[in-house]
Amino acid sequence: MKTLLKNAREQKGFKTREVAQILGIDQALISKFETGTRKPTKEQVTKLAQLLEIDYETIMIAWLKEKILYEIGNEEFALKALLLAEKELQKNKKTIHSTFLTTIQSVLDEIETLKQQIQSFHHFDLHRISKILELEFISESNRLNGNSLTLEETKSVINEGQTIAGKSMNEHLEAINLHESVAYIKDLNQKKIPITEKDFLNIHNLALRGIKPEKSGKYKNDPEIIREMNLFFNWYETNKNNLHPILLSSEAHLKILTVLPFEKGNLQIANLLMNWILLQNGYVFATIQGDEKHKNEYLQVVEQFQNTNDKSFFVNYILQIEKENLIRAIDLVSK
Repeated sequence: MKTLLKNAREQKGFKTREVAQILGIDQALISKFETGTRKPTKEQVTKLAQLLEIDYETIMIAWLKEKILYEIGNEEFALKALLLAEKELQKNKKTIHSTFLTTIQSVLDEIETLKQQIQSFHHFDLHRISKILELEFISESNRLNGNSLTLEETKSVINEGQTIAGKSMNEHLEAINLHESVAYIKDLNQKKIPITEKDFLNIHNLALRGIKPEKSGKYKNDPEIIREMNLFFNWYETNKNNLHPILLSSEAHLKILTVLPFEKGNLQIANLLMNWILLQNGYVFATIQGDEKHKNEYLQVVEQFQNTNDKSFFVNYILQIEKENLIRAIDLVSK
């Protein structure tokens, strides 16, 4: 962990006294953390991870590993004890996951009922719902990223090729690109093509086409990012048939925001990936509204996860959004 902290600090261009001053930690302690002569507390590790932009999971694993090694040292039965501890942790993890599923089961049941009701609609109604919700998703997702086009303006740009006075070229491109990204995802889903890293990068390329062409479809030039994304796709392959799609999509969203694999467009791609998984499994768009109130609510829920590493806040947030959008889809047919 000492190397992790030192490298991150030097990459950020901080001196030890600057880190100490910002975090309110004694400078001598920062130096001792980096030489390995003193172990930081969990609170100090969290503060350092946030300031130095170190992946929270990576630094916590390093911290816990060193804590375990410090406690057990070279005890004769250390390995046997660790194996028993691993079994106990796995058992506890399953119990916690089961408890969480129990608490949200009623909402999941409501969502499944709404989903089945929508799937019983005529093809014409399904097509009309899809177009309306898709346009709203594109408009609100871009607003979430700072685009000032209204829903009607977004519709005019996409459907009629209009240029909106007073709006930048990038704002027009963002609307067009996101529309093409969604079309690409829908085509893959229709052909029942599974999510792959290649298509994930293609989506990023489409979303940033003409805006940041030199950065589109490429991860940051960092071996650590490549490693993290390999781990992400391994995680996805392992869990895609085990986790409920809404839990899977929510967690995928959070993982992308944790890794931040791209120079630009991470939030947008996290949002696209989440909805890619939802659409693939027969759900509607979980559209996060882009106005100031809803944007702040979204950012607060993400921050809550980052501070606690508890995914339940965000999962519950997405569950409610998905439920509301399913109800909205049904209302569209009723009108």
